[in-house]
Amino acid sequence: MKTAFVTGATGQDGAYLIKSLLNKNYNVIALVRRNSNNDFSKLKYLNITEQDFKTECFDLCEPYNITRILSKYKADEFYNLAAQSFVGSSFEIPLYTFDVNATGVIRLLEAIKTSAPTMKFYQASTSEMFGKVREVPQKEDTPFYPRSPYGIAKLAAYWASVNYRESYDMFICNGILFNHESPLRGLEFVTKKIINQLYKLKTGQIDTVRLGNLDAKRDWGHAEDYVEAMYLMMQHSYPDDFVISTGETNSIRTFVELATKHFDFNIEWVGEGVNSKGINKNTGKTIIEVDPKFFRPAEVELLVGDCTKAKNTLNWKPNHTLESLIIDMVNFEWKSDQQR
Repeated sequence: MKTAFVTGATGQDGAYLIKSLLNKNYNVIALVRRNSNNDFSKLKYLNITEQDFKTECFDLCEPYNITRILSKYKADEFYNLAAQSFVGSSFEIPLYTFDVNATGVIRLLEAIKTSAPTMKFYQASTSEMFGKVREVPQKEDTPFYPRSPYGIAKLAAYWASVNYRESYDMFICNGILFNHESPLRGLEFVTKKIINQLYKLKTGQIDTVRLGNLDAKRDWGHAEDYVEAMYLMMQHSYPDDFVISTGETNSIRTFVELATKHFDFNIEWVGEGVNSKGINKNTGKTIIEVDPKFFRPAEVELLVGDCTKAKNTLNWKPNHTLESLIIDMVNFEWKSDQQR
């Protein structure tokens, strides 16, 4: 039985990854911050209870705590999914974002080098590192151009991981994951916000959904597919970096259009830019409005990944379409309401 550490265990990716590893007969140790709410509701939704895995207090900002945990267990793999993960918030708290997302990773790599040099390590990188894209689609050797403190910090962690791998012959993989969503996504993320707000609109709880840049384009996949790619990277014969994506890009406007259909809204767009509005053709009421406060100081307009390397090397491919992802998220809202 292999043993794996998982940080970010209370988040979307952590929940799906822990379920996947348990199904593969792993001994899983979930690492959570002491000031975290330790809310494992996402795992409970996946029918995983706290009796199925171990939990340890862990903080990327505390080096002695990291060393203590690494010395306590003889683990085979370490999946680092912990981060200050909200891009918009990173503009408000850039120093904290960098301390957790960049310096925290270096603390972790240094501790692994000293205490567990043979343990395999996965670093959750992100398509936000591409930012103001230099080529379309983006692949492993596309130049980076981050457009947020979040992207900058993640890029520093990416290069630190590469440097430790090359300098100390450590098994370290970077998963450059493009946007991946699921019913377990937090409300801070635009896809979850759209689905949740449309549900509230449908049930009469709100009158209008307010969003930011409707024309930003993203490559959206399902988190359930993407955590399998993480696992496959760690089983590969040598450590490497991989883009994980669907290869398709859609605007937030298109995501809204697809989602509204599943709530029986017949949407029509009027106006442009910040004056763009979504009208429910059945009632004539405005149901979507643009609010400039949701725009980022520096926007990322287009992201779309080329996952050819992962397909050919890892034999990985996404199983969900954007349509099936949206249906999954919509069904979750209705099911959650029935359980309240």
